[in-house]
This record gives sequence, structure tokens and C-alpha cells, in this order.
Amino acid sequence: MKIIRFIGGVVLALLVGVVAKAQPVPGTDENIPFLMTFGNKTGTSWGDDNNVQIIFFAVPQDHNKPIFIRVFDPDCGGANDEQNGAWDTKTRFAVYGGTGACSNKDAQRVNEKGDYDSGTQLAQKVFGVDPTYDGKWYTFGPFNPSEGELLPEYGGRIFKMVVEGLAGDDGNMYRFYLTSKKDDNMNVEGAFAFYFKYKFRLYDTAEQVSHIYPFIDKTVLSIKQSNFDWDSDGMIRVISVSKNGIPMKVSGDDEWTTSTLKVDEEERSTSWDIQMIKSKAKPKKNNNVVFYLENQYGELMPFYSVPIGGVPKYKYNITAKPSKKQPVKK
Repeated sequence: MKIIRFIGGVVLALLVGVVAKAQPVPGTDENIPFLMTFGNKTGTSWGDDNNVQIIFFAVPQDHNKPIFIRVFDPDCGGANDEQNGAWDTKTRFAVYGGTGACSNKDAQRVNEKGDYDSGTQLAQKVFGVDPTYDGKWYTFGPFNPSEGELLPEYGGRIFKMVVEGLAGDDGNMYRFYLTSKKDDNMNVEGAFAFYFKYKFRLYDTAEQVSHIYPFIDKTVLSIKQSNFDWDSDGMIRVISVSKNGIPMKVSGDDEWTTSTLKVDEEERSTSWDIQMIKSKAKPKKNNNVVFYLENQYGELMPFYSVPIGGVPKYKYNITAKPSKKQPVKK
């Protein structure tokens, strides 16, 4: 298969043979166990800065069969979720399409203010404690692809999922799958997901390395990363064709931190592999974190459920220089 993505009419990337990895969110290559959203009564020290998560799904413009968005474990009250006192959290999952679903800049903002729920609401459901959906899938749809917002520069027809903690103070952990079947996870040919701000749970053990994959187009000169409530739990580093483990700053408990890295010429039209490696000495349990990226103009950068162009590999530049002959001592 092929996915061709455009920005301003310029081809950014060609993805080949990665359909299966592009459908789940978090993506297979991301190696992130769960996304998370806490109830609106939760203190930010639990790892959620504002109780809203937004995920975008891109469906190719020429796809004409119904699609579905499935969510795994949407209720809040089971083994995968994080309890804070009595279970009392309600979470709304809502799907949007139509004009403004993605193009409205409020939908891309990091503070989720204003019209972040822009567009036409196509479906919604509120979940509390419900064993019916604990550790199980719930399906939204079917949706006609034409119901998405047509944005060729973002990959085709765009659907938006907004997850919002309406009440309570517990943490809801969940995953998504964009599918062509109501009751099964079957790939939508050429589709993928992207996000401007990501809220997720890290693994509890240092053996598991999680990843984020931004694509570096030809206009990006530097990248500023911001992360929240990392609890100083290990390190964040960048692997690319020219960077071999360059570190990014890591935040402490209930705080934001930022750092900026220059983009090298060799990195243009490739992806970065931003790796999240937990502390081996004292890895934090139930560590929930927030992450987003900006370019040199302060514009939010999307990152993807699958690394565009493949997972980047550092290119070792081994150049043998002729040694200077030393004079022979007599």
C-alpha cells in the first residue's frame, strides 16, 4: 500500500507496507501501553494537565467504504484504570467530522480552550464504571468517509476523537483502533492517526522503551519539546539519521519543562525517533505524562501513529583520514 501526504502541495513522505502499524493508537512502533484522561476533579500532579485528549484519524480521499473507530476499555473502573478513592469518574468520547473538525486551530491547541470540539458531532457516549466495557471494545460508527473534513494536506478525510473527563478524579486508560469492521480490528487501507498533543501512560519497567515519531519537513529549522509531570523518571533522547541519542530535558513532578534542538540538513524529510527510557534504578509506577512539539515559529507539529519513512536509523559517518608520516629519528 501507499500513503502520500502533502503539505502545501509538496509531497512529504511515502509510506510502504505499514498499514497494520498505522491503525492502532497508540501505534505499534510507539510501544505505549495506554492513552489516559483523568476526571475534571483530579489534581494535575496525577499527570493530566487539563482532562482533554484529541486524536485525529486520516482516511484516504478515495476510500468509499464505511469506517469505524473502536475504543478499548472506555469505562473507568477496572484493572487498567487508576483509582483515586471511590470510582466516580465519567468520561465522554465524541467523534467529529465536517468543516472545522481539524482545520479549526482551537482543535490543535495545547490548552484545549475555545472550539476544540469544532466540526459536526457524529457520535458520542459517556462512560462511568461499567463492567460491560471493562477490558473490552466499544465501537463508534459506521461513518461514511465523506463525513470527515476534506484536508488533502493532512492525508484525506479527517475525523476527530475528543476524550474529556467530565466528572470524578480517577484516571481512564484506553486505546483506539481505526477499522473497517464493526466487531473486529480490520485495517482501513491507507489510513493513519496523528496528534498535536499526546497524553499517555508509560510502562512501569525500564525494559520497555516508548517512542514518539514527528516528521521533519523542509521548513523545520528547530524543534522545541514540552513535557509535563515526567517525575524525573529516566530520560528522553532523540535518534535520527544524524543524532545518536541527543537528550531532551525531562520534567519533574507536576511541572512543565522545555528544551530545543536544532534540525540538521540531513534530517529533512525524515522522522525523528524520540525515545522515552525510564530510570533503571527507581522506575516510577503509574507514570502519566503529557508531550507536545513546536517548530521555530511556535507552531504545533503533528506526530504520527507510524513513523513516516520508517523508524530512523543513525548513520555512522566513518571517514578514514590518512595518517601523517612521522619523521624517522636517527
